[in-house]
Amino acid sequence: MEQNEDALIRRIYRELADHYDEEIELELEDRLPESLSDAGAGPDEAEREARHQYFHELFRLQGELVKLQNWVVSSGHKVVILFEGRDAAGKGGVIKRITQRLNPRVCRVAALPAPNDRERTQWYFQRYVSHLPAAGEMVLFDRSWYNRAGVERVMGFCTDEQYEEFFRSVPEFERMLVRSGIQVIKYWFSISDDEQHLRFLSRIHDPLKQWKLSPMDLESRRRWEDYTRAKEVMLERTHIAEAPWWVVQAVDKRRARLNCIHHLLGQMPYVDVEHAEVVLPARERRKDYVRLPVPATMIVPEVY
Repeated sequence: MEQNEDALIRRIYRELADHYDEEIELELEDRLPESLSDAGAGPDEAEREARHQYFHELFRLQGELVKLQNWVVSSGHKVVILFEGRDAAGKGGVIKRITQRLNPRVCRVAALPAPNDRERTQWYFQRYVSHLPAAGEMVLFDRSWYNRAGVERVMGFCTDEQYEEFFRSVPEFERMLVRSGIQVIKYWFSISDDEQHLRFLSRIHDPLKQWKLSPMDLESRRRWEDYTRAKEVMLERTHIAEAPWWVVQAVDKRRARLNCIHHLLGQMPYVDVEHAEVVLPARERRKDYVRLPVPATMIVPEVY
């Protein structure tokens, strides 16, 4: 009996270790093209140690995010978190690390595509409203209604009148959300000209990331200064007490993720929520049950 328990504990350990090892492999993004790998572009000892420290702190912060999630559900809190920034600024990366260990029914991501013909005739904020949280929910917007102040302004997808109306409306819209009990947190991810150039090049050379480069992304690279001016106007005209902007220095991806998560945790007064001890019930076994064989034609070939 004791041996069986030891064997079970070892199997549970291997399962957990395999789960985390797989995620670490994904985190490392160790998919260097052969040309770079052959050139000795892999991580050195200092880089490996930095990664180890990063993972250690990331897992700790993700544990706190689980506590935050439990508090959000228990308290009925409602929160909207906006992630804005230039293309390749790292918004998706931090959103992935925030949601990685959370319940998608509690913490969900809204990443809306370009509006269709019908949506273009609606009140501008209308298509975002349906994604707002109910009690006990967190919604992370991977880009948001601030598209109008950024890409729509720079690329000429809105008129001057629509642009100005947005700045008249958005402070009142966000104040209305806050008055209704929704906490609004806004992050701008800031990267340098050189860093965006480097990240675009890395996407070009990584076949698993090339899908991230759209024609709009490439055009945004050419219009760097136009986006800078649009960002400066946006931050100045929409930084309100009820929903202020927070700027994340994002040239270093790993530091940006840790800093953003740490700051996010500090924006809500969460506490540990007590839960009843989980006890796994014994499985019922019926004498009249006979497991039917699965036809061989339905079995997935074991290639590996």
